[in-house]
Amino acid sequence: MAVLAALKLLTRDGLDITIYTDSAYIVNSVEKKWVFGWEKKGYSGKKNADLWAEFLKLYRKHHIKFVWVKGHASNKWNNRCDELATTAADGKGLLEDVGYEGN
Repeated sequence: MAVLAALKLLTRDGLDITIYTDSAYIVNSVEKKWVFGWEKKGYSGKKNADLWAEFLKLYRKHHIKFVWVKGHASNKWNNRCDELATTAADGKGLLEDVGYEGN
């Protein structure tokens, strides 16, 4: 969701973007091209298919590189992101993930 939310904020296409994440799953899904195989198979049996499909629409508008960073390893920016995500998840008034909640 964080990657998707960030990409939605961009107002121009064709940007060179580097996304740092502690999610090896996100990095590998793109860098090892798993997500493109899922797309070809119609995301059959894949969780969060709606989010992956939306991600690919935005991904194709830019030049995106992913960099994996070790989580909980004294990286001040990663630790800050974790703090923000945890606070948000524990908060009230969260938006409903219609694609997920609908299943």
